[in-house]
Amino acid sequence: MMRLHHAAASPFVRKVMIVLHETGQLGEVELVAAHASPIDATNAPLKHNPLGKIPALEREEGPALYDSRVITRYLDARADGGLYPAAPALWDVLTLEATGDGIMEAALLIVYEGRFRSPEAQLAPWVDGQWAKITSALEMIEASWMGHLAGPFGAGQIAIASALGYVDFRLGARDWRSGAPQLAAWFAEISERPSFKATVPGD
Repeated sequence: MMRLHHAAASPFVRKVMIVLHETGQLGEVELVAAHASPIDATNAPLKHNPLGKIPALEREEGPALYDSRVITRYLDARADGGLYPAAPALWDVLTLEATGDGIMEAALLIVYEGRFRSPEAQLAPWVDGQWAKITSALEMIEASWMGHLAGPFGAGQIAIASALGYVDFRLGARDWRSGAPQLAAWFAEISERPSFKATVPGD
């Protein structure tokens, strides 16, 4: 049996969990509670990911896998799930997945700024710069990628929806929807998918 080092609040873990649901492999994975922090690695899976990040996936046939993009592609290949198409469509999927992961990373850095720095030490320009990355990515998706999101379901949609879910979860006071109405409508629809309902983030 595989073992997934896991935290329900992580959008990167959520990507993996959605793939497990979508490919019917959830029953083949033991979930191991873990916590990843940039300043405290006490509960991080360092034995399985020397970077101390989650998710990390233990497997029987080799060393543990990380990061989320490696794990999701491994799980999809393992189940022949079809979430990553053949080239040339693959390059669009991987680019969209990278965009979703970049949104997550920028959102996480905003969260860390508020969580690990005292109020007087927090840098507003840093936070604003990270939010600008998020809004720039959403504008690009709104302008150029909605046709792809409306196409065959795959890893790109999973990454973008996981990113938006995390922005809502941790940065809900910020209004991303007004600048991306098509994306907002798409997100509302895909959020009804069973795999997304089953993986809504929580502390």
